[in-house]
Amino acid sequence: MTQLPDDLTQLAAHFGIALGFTDWKGRNLEISQESVTAVLGALGVDASTPESRAAALTELSDAQWRRVLNPCTVVEHGGGISIAVHVPAGSHVEVRLELETGGVRAGQQIDNWEGDRWIDGQSRGEGTFYFGTEVPLGYHRIVAEGLEGRFEATLVVTPDHVGFPAAMGEKRTWGYATQLYSVVSKKSWGVGDLADLADLVAFSGAEQGAGHVLINPLHAAQPTAPMEPSPYLPASRRFLNPLYIRPESIPEFADLGRQDRSRVRKLRKSLRAPDGEPRAIDRDGSWRVKDEALRLIFAAGLRPARQILFDHFVRREGHSLQDFATWCALAVEFGNDWREWPQPYRDVDSAEVRSFAKKQSESVEFHTWLQWIAGQQVSAAQTVAEEAGMSVGILTDLAVGVSRSSAETWSMPGIFADGVTVGAPPDDYNQSGQDWGQPPWRPDKLQEVAYAPFREMVAAAMRHSGGVRVDHIIGLFRLWWVPQGLGPRHGTYVRNNHEALIGILALEAHRAQSLVVGEDLGTVEPWVRQYLARRGILGTSVLWFENDDGRPLDAHRWREYCLASVTTHDLPPTLGYLAGDHVRLRDSLGLLTEPLQEELDAARDEQKAWLDKLVTDGVLDAEDKDDPAEVMLALHRYLLRTPSRVLLASLTDAVGERRTQNQPGTIDEYPNWRVPLGDASGRALTLEDVFEAELPRRLAAVMNETEVISTRKA
Repeated sequence: MTQLPDDLTQLAAHFGIALGFTDWKGRNLEISQESVTAVLGALGVDASTPESRAAALTELSDAQWRRVLNPCTVVEHGGGISIAVHVPAGSHVEVRLELETGGVRAGQQIDNWEGDRWIDGQSRGEGTFYFGTEVPLGYHRIVAEGLEGRFEATLVVTPDHVGFPAAMGEKRTWGYATQLYSVVSKKSWGVGDLADLADLVAFSGAEQGAGHVLINPLHAAQPTAPMEPSPYLPASRRFLNPLYIRPESIPEFADLGRQDRSRVRKLRKSLRAPDGEPRAIDRDGSWRVKDEALRLIFAAGLRPARQILFDHFVRREGHSLQDFATWCALAVEFGNDWREWPQPYRDVDSAEVRSFAKKQSESVEFHTWLQWIAGQQVSAAQTVAEEAGMSVGILTDLAVGVSRSSAETWSMPGIFADGVTVGAPPDDYNQSGQDWGQPPWRPDKLQEVAYAPFREMVAAAMRHSGGVRVDHIIGLFRLWWVPQGLGPRHGTYVRNNHEALIGILALEAHRAQSLVVGEDLGTVEPWVRQYLARRGILGTSVLWFENDDGRPLDAHRWREYCLASVTTHDLPPTLGYLAGDHVRLRDSLGLLTEPLQEELDAARDEQKAWLDKLVTDGVLDAEDKDDPAEVMLALHRYLLRTPSRVLLASLTDAVGERRTQNQPGTIDEYPNWRVPLGDASGRALTLEDVFEAELPRRLAAVMNETEVISTRKA
């Protein structure tokens, strides 16, 4: 065992840096000094020598005493609220609480036996002020006034439990999961869009009896080619991708002159692929022509009432929207990677950036308008869900982070750690580990800004939907940081303030009456799932991963507070999984560490165990074990035997697709996030084809536990 220096261990403890972890095989592994030192460097701490480590420890200890108030405190409702203040020893200070909804409460000073400290040639003392247990939910201000002046900090009071939205009641709900860009209709612009989402929602809710539709993240991508294909590596998690806008659904489209309307229609038709051709999703091509159409519509202007709404939107979104729209305009001018822009434009606060935004105000306003339009079209799809009787409606998705060249790293550079990206340690499915290429938020800097970026992101996601799935929710507890040059095997976990992040997530969900699902797959500390359940946040259970010492987990032992499904977007659809496509694909890409035949045998053994379980539990006839479609339906029948309150069926399963949308551990080796929806033969399907297909009706009948679901007349 390698013994790390005590001062390095203390620094790691202060920043929540793990010195070891338990891997997927149950082994306790140590983190090297090189990795710990590199992660501390990413947090702005020089830990390379004993002298620098000693200086860092002293500075950290003194810093908290220099600060009058901790910048942000997050507590659960009903607990006693105590706030510490640091002021010159013996001086008077008044502390009060200014409530979000109005009103002021004076703090009651209580005993504090902490001794004074000598800091910067001055003796400083610590006092504690108590505000009771009945502070209402919300974002409040702590104000301290004393010898050194007035200081403010944020107090966030959060619900202790989220639970299910009122519209769900005590009922179970099921829905479809889909990658929206892959669901193309006859009127799409080469990529599934928000009008397609509204139509899919109408079909799923009104005809299929579903309560929700889970989609991929709609986060903003680059405003010009080349666009990042992965919706999980966005340019911003706060704003939407205008690629998903349906131009003809914009009210101002009707105000265009005949020539401009004709031009818009010709642009859309230029993207039409031959029927049935399984052409890869071409985001760049689609956006090239859609951008032209949107600019034509934007130029038409707004009628007075619409202008009032747009102006209100701009005021509400504030500087965050202005910065994002400016980044978009700059990216169109200089390219998508701001790190390669002329030096003056790399600083969001530079005079050159302000001058550019003023001179290019029309371009900035165009990108602002795109966000307004995209938000309206998402909201319109959610309205359709409500009209179709869905208990939840749209479940949107939150990615783990953003790309290094993103709008967020440009506009909030101090919030992100330098020289590291996040990923995952080696596990059974990715035996080399993963590096997702995303810089992490610094936990200390997030606290300093009262978690404003996180709060804005979550609130924006819930504003237009009925719920949110948080991808890799374990990242709100700890993230695997990978120092540049060391690779994912030599990373380590860094803890976030989960009480703060989960608390804010719960508060925003309470306000929006949103369902919250956490994707908690992979290597997870057992207490984390217990904590999420206590806070009323659902976990995620994928059938193929639910086992007990290698045997299928009995249905009654599944969690109630979880979203349960057979498969996920990182695996092939069920028909492909049953055929072993995932194993052969990983072998062809060089991702296996064991021989192909051994992996195929292991996959067959796993499937045999499940097939036997399905037959034993009476959800599959023995004679149907070799019929992939019947097995797929039986696997979903098994979900109904569990106590899980929210169930999920993949749209790819509903149409018999075999191809996976994403192969973890690859970028361009496989067409990740570019696979159009297709059937078992690989023939591309339109949304209209889905409406007419037989298999979706059979799957819906299973999920609704009824023989007949369709009401369409022949």
